[in-house]
Amino acid sequence: MSDVMNKSRSSESIDSDLRPSGIRRVAILASSPQSLITFRGNLISALSTRGLDVIATAPLMDNKVIDGLSFLGARAIGLNLSRTGFNPFADLQALMQYRQMFLDNEVDVVIPYTIKPVIWGTLAARRTGVIRVVPMITGLGYPFSNGYEPRRLIARFFACVLYRLAFSRANVVLFQNPDDMALFRKWRILPGKMPAAVINGSGVDLVEFSPVPMPIRPGFLMIARLLRDKGVHELAAAAKLLKAQYPDIAVRLVGSLDESPNGIRQSELEDITGCGVEYLGRLDDVRPAIAENSVYVLPSYYREGTPRSTLEAMAMGRAVVTTDAPGCRETVVEGVNGFLVPPRDAVALAAAMEKFIRDPGLAARMGSESRRIAEEKYDVNLVNAEIMRHAGL
Repeated sequence: MSDVMNKSRSSESIDSDLRPSGIRRVAILASSPQSLITFRGNLISALSTRGLDVIATAPLMDNKVIDGLSFLGARAIGLNLSRTGFNPFADLQALMQYRQMFLDNEVDVVIPYTIKPVIWGTLAARRTGVIRVVPMITGLGYPFSNGYEPRRLIARFFACVLYRLAFSRANVVLFQNPDDMALFRKWRILPGKMPAAVINGSGVDLVEFSPVPMPIRPGFLMIARLLRDKGVHELAAAAKLLKAQYPDIAVRLVGSLDESPNGIRQSELEDITGCGVEYLGRLDDVRPAIAENSVYVLPSYYREGTPRSTLEAMAMGRAVVTTDAPGCRETVVEGVNGFLVPPRDAVALAAAMEKFIRDPGLAARMGSESRRIAEEKYDVNLVNAEIMRHAGL
């Protein structure tokens, strides 16, 4: 138990002196503008509080995001970047935009996350005066999830080649789970001598996501982008099995349709709701939905980093049922704050969910353990301190 609860970082060989002099300006690169606020808002605020000039970049910046980033202390710069797909001409344009932005703004430190900002932002930082580049791998996603369809294999090949090229320009690479780091070492995507470390996900704000009372009736909630590899169909199959015996049990789904090749289509969503899953759509604030349910469920086999939605549910004192898969398994101590089930196994998922129906007090007991784990391991302030340490900030 002490090993699982250890909140210190898991890392490989890291430079002893991570504080180069003269750092004034930090650029955080993302592929989704809203994620800069949702996932990196606390980090931006912490950097700004230290007196650093923070630049936040992503495509399709709207006024709401720009104002939100300004409130956090960052300057927003929009770039042309497609989040999905591989278009050599468009991606080369993104590379040049990153490079020009670094030069124009005299950027000292670059912290990119998600695949395209990591690849093109890291490559662009070369010979632009950037002192330190610290890419964060927040999950491997569609190219590295199980499956051998040609489109996925082609995406995996290009991702491996481009990651390998980009990492040769980085100072240290941060991962959100040890499985991803081990895979990149095994496949030699990560150069043998390249420093790397595992941090505890993106962290969670323990004040914003604070414990709330359990609902009177048990309910199950999943929050995710609507991708097949997230286990949405498995949730529907498990709901159908449970509702045959417990027709009043609530199984709810939050999320939006996604343009990814792996995205759920509208017709599939209708089949999912036909199995008894209540679809709540996309929510800007997920806390009321978490409060309304007693157990958080994520049957993903997507190659997650560390799912932020799971951490939010844990911080609010909710038990967790998720898969024994990279990233997901990091959030559960089996039998303590939840249960792990095999990926793609709707029967095992339903059986784990049924335990909470049969034992009405189980969710509260496990939920209190989830909060304890969140406090000891996933506090966003602890995670951000690690990111800043590796970035020399």
